[in-house]
Amino acid sequence: MRDEIELEKKLRQQAIEAAVKHYKVKHKKENDFKPGDRISYGGRVFDEQEIINLIDASLDFWLTTGKYAEKFEKDFAEFLGVKHCSLTNSGSSANLLAFMALTSHKLGERRVKKGDEVITVAAAFPTTVAPIIQYGAIPVFVDVTLPSYNIDITQLEAAISDKTKAVMLAHTLGNAFDLQAVKEFCDKHKLWLVEDNCDALGTKYFYNGEWKYTGTIGHIGTSSFYPPHHMTMGEGGAVYTNDAQLKRLVESFRDWGRDCWCPSGHDDTCKHRFNQQFGDLPVGYDHKYVYSHFGYNLKVTDMQASIGCAQLEKLLAFIQKRQANWSYLRKKLNDLKDIFILPEPSENSQPSWFGFVLTVKEASGICRESLINYLEERGIQTRMLFAGNLIKHPCFDEMRKAGQGYRVVGDLIHTDCIMKNTFWIGVYPGLTQDKLSYMVNEIKAYCKKHSK
Repeated sequence: MRDEIELEKKLRQQAIEAAVKHYKVKHKKENDFKPGDRISYGGRVFDEQEIINLIDASLDFWLTTGKYAEKFEKDFAEFLGVKHCSLTNSGSSANLLAFMALTSHKLGERRVKKGDEVITVAAAFPTTVAPIIQYGAIPVFVDVTLPSYNIDITQLEAAISDKTKAVMLAHTLGNAFDLQAVKEFCDKHKLWLVEDNCDALGTKYFYNGEWKYTGTIGHIGTSSFYPPHHMTMGEGGAVYTNDAQLKRLVESFRDWGRDCWCPSGHDDTCKHRFNQQFGDLPVGYDHKYVYSHFGYNLKVTDMQASIGCAQLEKLLAFIQKRQANWSYLRKKLNDLKDIFILPEPSENSQPSWFGFVLTVKEASGICRESLINYLEERGIQTRMLFAGNLIKHPCFDEMRKAGQGYRVVGDLIHTDCIMKNTFWIGVYPGLTQDKLSYMVNEIKAYCKKHSK
């Protein structure tokens, strides 16, 4: 037996060493940027440690959630300063789980029911809003402000009704919304607050006299680990909270809707697996197969989590590089403030930027579509500010025609401006000084030629 264990260790080490050699040949390349080479808006940044973890996890062949997932949940919660973290298979699933947890019958009168309202914004990524609609609740859309690109807090009181149960908002491109005002509004009206933190991992906000990470001030926060995000597992996401009941609900919906809270691969943690009674089931029915919700299977694999464990060790450096890249672009493009609405960090925040956003001023003579085509032709990848105005998209056609299913507060003037005039470029850690300088020079070259 001892010989088999030693042989397995030796073979495992050989497999890992071979994979590291492959990494050095395949992936570890010196930067040889030439003008016109593709400059992505985001991407994975990794080294041999991610490869080592991935091979180690694959050789265990556990495949589903396991030791690496448990380690990541613990370490990520400690990083954020929250009590509970639950891994899932994407940021979109994280938003789904965060919202669905609020619909549980176990929350009593505070639960979100079908027909209840949730305040949000239309200048958003669709999966911040989709869970609300898919469940049968009503999104209430409020305009945003510029240059924050976040909710206009002056419209919150106008948005509330006797059906309002929650506020669900994202921190746009890493820039924090006014958490002090929004949280006070939620506390005043006894509303749930869900922070979609997928684009803002590492952003800090000065709340009630102390710096806290965004995603930890509301009742529930969410993150995405898709490759362009602040850290990656390939696919993956997380839901985090300080509320033990919400954590249990999130994991119930994540794990088929089951009532049992035993970790994957473990049985009878509570020591009452066969001596309880639930619903109309017979007494002693196996607690592992009792379902308190209509749930899903949205778990992460241990191989994904193993990559996340290596990425988490680099996260602070990633955040600092994003901040430095954003600051460089902001300084170098400052003389274009007559052409663009330039981004500004929200008051009381230290953003961990996801991108550098630019809104073309209508009086500038610049056409956004012409500019982004120019940049794309020169290898500079651009992105719209997600949906622009979500309710103008085909997914809203039926609701728009029926005049029901959502509510709009006032005129979405800035939201429509974003839809027509806004785009963004990357600040991710893989951008070198040569790439940043090239981006600046090409934007300036176009503006010099085409502005009034």
